[in-house]
Amino acid sequence: MIFESHAHYDDTAFDGDREELLASLKEHGIGTVINVGASLAGCRMTEELMERYPFVYGAMGVHPSETAQLDEENFRWLRSLCSLDKTVAVGEIGLDYHWLDPEPAVQKVWFERQLELAREIELPVIIHSREAAKDTLDMMQALRAGEIGGVIHCYSYTKEMAREYLNMGFYFGIGGVITFQNAKKLKEAVEYIPMDRILLETDSPYLAPEPNRGKRNSSLNLPYIAQTIARLKGITYDEVVEMTDANARNLFRL
Repeated sequence: MIFESHAHYDDTAFDGDREELLASLKEHGIGTVINVGASLAGCRMTEELMERYPFVYGAMGVHPSETAQLDEENFRWLRSLCSLDKTVAVGEIGLDYHWLDPEPAVQKVWFERQLELAREIELPVIIHSREAAKDTLDMMQALRAGEIGGVIHCYSYTKEMAREYLNMGFYFGIGGVITFQNAKKLKEAVEYIPMDRILLETDSPYLAPEPNRGKRNSSLNLPYIAQTIARLKGITYDEVVEMTDANARNLFRL
């Protein structure tokens, strides 16, 4: 069975068919889903989803672009969600300089706070980094994030940067972008990254792979990602599914 390591089924894009879609995953070979919080509202719904569906687990965190909503009271509430039995990670957290809203200084404060929360409660982290390669790596090295462990979600940087994260013991979430014809840099990185450090993810409802690029994404598209990784690695599709499932279970302690 395929392990979906990063989806956002709390997103309003699924309001029309969420229950039907989630109920169909098992028959399509999707065995486990990590629903990842990106906002306070998203974390609240992630809690509901993991209570309702036995195969759904949660990550609780606030995306860098949503960190303006954090204050001490909300942070205490977020901490309480992290103590739930089916919460398996803190995330997604990190830095996003694409929109610069809120400003990097605010993002950095809450990135550090959430990293330290993960250290305190002994959960791995799910890292978001967009157009912030150097600052993300610098902060993670300075804060000894290798001692915490986790995954670089939707990895999009070079194989040289991948080496730095491998040295920290991190995993790499590989999603639909790997299927794009113009994803040369990512394909080089995936060829370099050992299979025992790769996780499958979709980031649903975003970043649908070919041949569904531009449409709403879901875990049903995971086979396209696994097939592409299999070709790049020179192994079988079944080997990719088996190894990435084992990797995710090791990281999230399932």
